[in-house]
Amino acid sequence: MSTEDDVRRLCLALPGVTERLSWQRPAWFAKTLLARIWEDGVLTVKTTEREALAAMEPEIYFWTPHHERSPLLVLLRLERVDPVELAELLAESHRLAGGARR
Repeated sequence: MSTEDDVRRLCLALPGVTERLSWQRPAWFAKTLLARIWEDGVLTVKTTEREALAAMEPEIYFWTPHHERSPLLVLLRLERVDPVELAELLAESHRLAGGARR
């Protein structure tokens, strides 16, 4: 189980990441959006594996019609994601958002 506090801690540990509101929700940015709280307990991240993740674990990974035109964005239910997996997803999202390497 992961929480918004886990997301905040993991994102801010990545180089060059800042936090600010996006659509009145907490969001983290590298050069572009890295992650955003979509609604209570749902997080938006970038991944190249959206289709595979949603096919393998649809109870965790999904997207809405709003996200159809952004093939790198996936929504995930935080309460169902292991913190280690969350860290890996955020690291990939950081890379895709143009984040600086250490």
